[in-house]
Amino acid sequence: MTRPREYRTLYDVQQLLKEFNVYVYVGKRLYDIELIAIELDHLYQAGVVDNATYMKAKIVLRKEHREEELREKNGTAI
Repeated sequence: MTRPREYRTLYDVQQLLKEFNVYVYVGKRLYDIELIAIELDHLYQAGVVDNATYMKAKIVLRKEHREEELREKNGTAI
């Protein structure tokens, strides 16, 4: 199982996936976030990520996804 830790940024969630040798880089941040969410779902369904960790990470991903959509909409995408 995963160690308890804080998840506040996309980087934090990426570090969680890295513990399971899951690396995501598509080239567009919005797509990266979406693929990370899918990979996190798979890890949770496989039982290797506990519920508390899964929920914290999903909240971060939703927030990051929403912010990235706003950046793209406003033309300030990174």
